[in-house]
Order: sequence, then structure tokens, then C-alpha cells
Amino acid sequence: MQFTLTDLWGHMGLFARLIVIVMAMMSVLSLVILAERVLVFRTSRRHSRKYAAEMGTLLASGDFEAAVQTQPGADVGYLGRTIRAGLTAYNISASDSREEAMESVARSLERQAQREVQSLKRGLGLLATVASTSPFVGLLGTTMGIVTAFQEMGLAGAGGIGTISTGISEALVTTAFGLLVAIPAVMAYNSLQGWVDARAVDISEASNEFLDAAARALKRARAAAAR
Repeated sequence: MQFTLTDLWGHMGLFARLIVIVMAMMSVLSLVILAERVLVFRTSRRHSRKYAAEMGTLLASGDFEAAVQTQPGADVGYLGRTIRAGLTAYNISASDSREEAMESVARSLERQAQREVQSLKRGLGLLATVASTSPFVGLLGTTMGIVTAFQEMGLAGAGGIGTISTGISEALVTTAFGLLVAIPAVMAYNSLQGWVDARAVDISEASNEFLDAAARALKRARAAAAR
């Protein structure tokens, strides 16, 4: 037997072929998740930056009424959705006391921030599952390949390398496939998770800045009403 991929596939047993097919499907799944998340992340980050550039001046000046009425576009990204949730809460609770209004805005920002982080994490759990289980799937194929090698040895009544070459090749190929699937999946998961963590920090910082601006706006509004 020549140790080419075609020749190895032709000499594999049914179980080893199933293992390779399963790992090929896992590899395709991880690539699809990676491509989809990268596209979503880039689009959402671009929209968030655009929203921040459009709304930053209004929010910094405390003109929350104009900010609420502004229509920045269909998609405002993770930052835009978080800040707009805070704007909505500010607009609804403007007649409440300063403490109640700030609590309402803070809770609204926190809820929306959690939703945005969970939305950014969509698919990462499945990618982590592929990364963690593919070596074990390959190990299962390795184990069955060794079993096949011993069965061939028993049937032949001899222990030469030629007798067990098929089983050993199955074991090595499935091990290699498991590693080839796991390594890129782990790298992709760590990269995407790091990106989500960085965006969570951005959302937290933006929320805190919004709270500071809302506190100053409420203070000016209460001072003007007291005159």
C-alpha cells in the first residue's frame, strides 16, 4: 500500500471513514462560523464608529433631546444600540428625581450592554465545542485503528509491519485530522473571544461616559427648573 491520501482512504475501514467525514464537517462548520463572525464584527464596528462620530458632539454638549430625535441610520452597531437604550431611558425618566432617572438609565445601559455582548458571542460556543472535541474524535479513530491492526495481526498469525500497516495508517490519519481541525479552531476561538472582550470594554466605557453626560444634563435641567 502506498501512503497517499487516496490510497489511505481506499484502505480505510467504514468506521475510520466516518470519523474523517465527521471531522471534515466540523472543520467546515468552524470555518463558516469564523467567516460569519468576522463579517459581523467588522460591520458592527464600522457602524459603531460612525454612530459615535455623529452623536459624540451632541451627547458631550448634553443636548439629549436632539440626540433622541436624530435618525443616524438603520444599523448603529453595538455602541449605537447601547447608547440609544440609554437615551430612551433618559427621555422616559426625565420627569423623575435625579437619582431615579440615573438609576433607570444605568439599568437600561447595563441590560443592553449584556445583550450586545451575548449577540457578539453568538456561535463562539459551537466553535469552542469543535476545538475541544475534535482531538477526542480523532483519538477515537486512533483507538479503532489500533484495534484493527491487532485484528489483522490475529487473522494473519504474524506480527510483521506489513500485516498491521492498514490499521496503523488509519490510526495516524485520524489523529492527524483531529489535530488539523482542532488547532485552527482553537486559534479562531481565542482570536474572536479576544475581540469580543475588547468590544465589551468599549461598551462599558461608552456607557460610563454616557452616564456622566446624563448626570451633567440632569443637573443643568434641575438647576434651570429651580430658577
